Amino acid sequence: MSQDRKPETTTDQDDDPNRVVIFDTTLRDGEQSPGCSMNLEEKVSVAQVLEEMGVDVIEAGFPIASNGDFEAVNVIAKRIKNSTVAGLARATPKDIDRAGEALKPAVRPRIHTFISTSPLHMKFKLQMAPEAVHQAVIDSVGHARNLCDDVEWSPEDGTRTEHDFLCRCVESAIKAGARTINIPDTVGYTIPSEFAALIEMLRNRVPNIDRAVISVHCHNDLGLAVANSVAAVHAGARQVECTINGIGERAGNAAMEEIVMALRTRHDVLPYRTGIDTTVITRASRHLAAITGFSVQPNKAIVGANAFAHESGIHQDGMLKNAETYEIMTPESVGLVRSKLVMGKHSGRHAFSEKLKELGFELKQNELEDAFFRFKDLADHKKDIYDEDIIALVDDAVLRHNDHIKFLGLQVVCGSKGPQTAELELEIDGRHAKAKADGNGPVDATFAAIREIFPHQAELQLYQVHAVTGGTDAQAEVTVRLEENGKSVNGQGADHDTLVASARAYVNALNKLLVKREKTAPAAMTA
Repeated sequence: MSQDRKPETTTDQDDDPNRVVIFDTTLRDGEQSPGCSMNLEEKVSVAQVLEEMGVDVIEAGFPIASNGDFEAVNVIAKRIKNSTVAGLARATPKDIDRAGEALKPAVRPRIHTFISTSPLHMKFKLQMAPEAVHQAVIDSVGHARNLCDDVEWSPEDGTRTEHDFLCRCVESAIKAGARTINIPDTVGYTIPSEFAALIEMLRNRVPNIDRAVISVHCHNDLGLAVANSVAAVHAGARQVECTINGIGERAGNAAMEEIVMALRTRHDVLPYRTGIDTTVITRASRHLAAITGFSVQPNKAIVGANAFAHESGIHQDGMLKNAETYEIMTPESVGLVRSKLVMGKHSGRHAFSEKLKELGFELKQNELEDAFFRFKDLADHKKDIYDEDIIALVDDAVLRHNDHIKFLGLQVVCGSKGPQTAELELEIDGRHAKAKADGNGPVDATFAAIREIFPHQAELQLYQVHAVTGGTDAQAEVTVRLEENGKSVNGQGADHDTLVASARAYVNALNKLLVKREKTAPAAMTA
């Protein structure tokens, strides 16, 4: 199957022994990143992009964690038709029942249950003896199997688990009905040769291992998550758990785009294939970054701004003669399109709509109108409109469509003589409100005005600005992180005026706080 063609995501009828199942946990493990919480609408939109990309399994959440998480898994289970939808559950009947209930509408449901198996975790986290843990494996997998044909089991902290006990638990999980055995490197401790040897050991020592798919789930604490995942595939694993942009707890998870493109680009030594439509990768990366406020670092492999940029004279000369001299994959293969339409202040709705299609956006009519209005305003202030400008303002417009609090206007007085003053106008559930506030600088004054209109106890943890493009007329993209009662959210805003972008970002974060659900991430699997 060509990697550039949109694939079928059903793997049940796929007998290719070199087919690697892509299990995306952006909506579960990825969302456990501090500040990375998503509301229901955002989660559904990410799930739809993942399905379009051809992801085999979408781990939609941890249903027992909260009513909001249950609802998200349940709604995604209703909306997604091609991909398998998975819900996470600890090794307790209550967790498993809750996951089964959330997944009832799914065409292809999967219950993913887990328990810690390393000596360290069993002693200090679970405070359970190995025999009790082993029995819990049997009981939990059996209970899940009674609710769902497709059950996955994970030994948390698997890479630090004693081999004899790991083999025993894996064998019992398969006997109890698990069709997928996932081996997590929960703390990102292992190295590629060590992890490959672990997978080979399981294949050689577990007598019924041929009745299950071996999966891996690697964290990036030592920067080895992708390398470990690829080594495991080479050793016989046929499912990889990963996230878009590598987001996740601590240093994150294995980046899906890097794994997929490594398998595709080095097919000569890695003769494996996935069902991923790689041309959707860039759009998925940008969409997630816009929702979470986690900007992708410029030198990030595959999806970073510099991934296909060449500044060195020697490199540029080689590129002009033959792109393969310095590009091992084409920008088009990951969904980067070279612009055919130059946009400016005289561009109309039709041209703008065509540009959005070229960039991979499909907007609802009201979202299109908002984005076009923002585009015309930008074009009045900025001579050259780049694709990055349009992507920033479209993401900004789409994210704010259903906000309870909306930015309307801002006027700031600032300078070295002071005082710095901000006059702000917001709309709160259809009601207009105004405030004027002083501050220690224009940003502080702006945020003070927001607090006056909408009082809250959240504390500012992060304020970050970067230019979308080059030049003094570049749009500013601002990220704001707010923390309240131990929970944090990221907000993002873009505008040609940095202070307006700042206000938009803060308001976006406030809106996320309004829909923030209680999470029990410490009890969730960190694998």
